[in-house]
Amino acid sequence: MGFGGLRVLALESRRAAEMEQLIRKQDGDPFVAPSMREAPLAENSAAFAFAERLFAGEFEMVVLLTGVGTRQLNRLLAARFPEPAFADALRRVTLVARGPKPVAALREMGLNAAIVAPEPNTWRELLAATEGRPERRIAVQEYGRPNTELLEGLRARGAAVTGVRVYQWDLPENVEPLREAARRLAAGAFDVALFTTAIQIMHLARVARELGIEDAALGNLRRCLVCSIGPATTEALEEFGIHPKMEPSHPKMGLLVREAAERATQ
Repeated sequence: MGFGGLRVLALESRRAAEMEQLIRKQDGDPFVAPSMREAPLAENSAAFAFAERLFAGEFEMVVLLTGVGTRQLNRLLAARFPEPAFADALRRVTLVARGPKPVAALREMGLNAAIVAPEPNTWRELLAATEGRPERRIAVQEYGRPNTELLEGLRARGAAVTGVRVYQWDLPENVEPLREAARRLAAGAFDVALFTTAIQIMHLARVARELGIEDAALGNLRRCLVCSIGPATTEALEEFGIHPKMEPSHPKMGLLVREAAERATQ
């Protein structure tokens, strides 16, 4: 039965076309509005300072939170230092990956993570996976915005923690589809809303606020069947007073769509 023709909002960016196809396959009427892009930081002095300290042996553990960030950091450092220097330095420390994407990025560099956080791959699982480890000098590759909970959790154990940001989330270059999503939400045009990352609700609310329709858009979003990919995204939604009705059995986009369709027609 799938969505049974329900109107489904999604804010996926890199995999927007795939998301649209998945919704259609479940008999939904999709509106997919890309909501973000990964923008390299204009000032990379912090990343280069991290590299100098890493090469000098000042870190015992490096935590990698995203595949995109791991690859960008590798490319960035290769522009200033000999190409294998970063990988060689990482071989001398304990590598921790938040999930399969940084694991894949490390493998491209010929490296393996010693510790991989289990699903749903949040900062909580990272803290649990590193509980009892002896390393106290830790660098954390961050994504989009500082992961305060993770950094403070590590520091509470007595670790000296350095955050390393290599990119930030920005609005997409073409913001009009996201504006149209906000307008349609304000008009009550959706039945279901799917969120795959925390920044999506932040950017949706920002654009709605700029249009002067934030209250109407978020109010109607609360009336939708809101489905979240996992705990971190759910927490971000709840900050806006939006309480998702479901999370998928595993944090995968295909499962999110399929299980949301099942929930929508119960």
